[in-house]
Amino acid sequence: MIYKEIKPHPSLADYIDAYWISEGVEKQCVKDIILPDNCVDLIFNLGEKYETSNGALTMYPEKTYLVGTMTTFKESVIYPSNKLIGVRFKPSAFSSFYSFEPLNEIKDKTIEFEQSLSPDFHKIEQHSFSYLDEFFLKGLTKEKNNLFNVVRDIEITNGLISMDILVKQNNTTTRQLERNFKKYIGISPKEFANIVRFKATLSKLKYNRNQQSLLDIAYECGYYDHAHLSNEIKRYTGVSPSKF
Repeated sequence: MIYKEIKPHPSLADYIDAYWISEGVEKQCVKDIILPDNCVDLIFNLGEKYETSNGALTMYPEKTYLVGTMTTFKESVIYPSNKLIGVRFKPSAFSSFYSFEPLNEIKDKTIEFEQSLSPDFHKIEQHSFSYLDEFFLKGLTKEKNNLFNVVRDIEITNGLISMDILVKQNNTTTRQLERNFKKYIGISPKEFANIVRFKATLSKLKYNRNQQSLLDIAYECGYYDHAHLSNEIKRYTGVSPSKF
């Protein structure tokens, strides 16, 4: 499998995390595990029929699909005939281009996206990411919603921030915060913070240069103990921390 990511135009950096391409290689069948990242993706199928979620979902050729915010891992298999190009929007940024809401309606789901709102497939094939830059720069017509600063506050603390502090720092209410997260991101602020914490923890597990114990990492990342950490890692990845 060939997988690579390309950064968007600098003017889109606050909104789009990356463009990505996932393409099959001749005579290879590769199992792929997709982890939750608090992002919403648009996926363009430029290859043959693609099945994911253990065959529960089929993406058809020359169709666009919207992937809602994930709260657990997904398994898929990339065949030689598969070619997918995706746009990974930063948390809450999808609404700066599209009026699809509330996003909690597609949490953990993938739905076919309206073709009239999608980039032109032939231009994607011909010009790929330069065309996508052009398309989304033109589509960036809406102002940032009020979650951009909230998301930043959660991410810079690796998810270790109380909802009370978050509410006070952003001059809002718990009820309003819950409503906006479900509308613009698709999950609750608590679940969002848990996924941010999980991502930070996973990075520590993968790059444990100081050879910290699992218990030390658990405490540092805000878990009760190593069992709590292990359960959360397994929930989001399907495997135990020892696999990393």
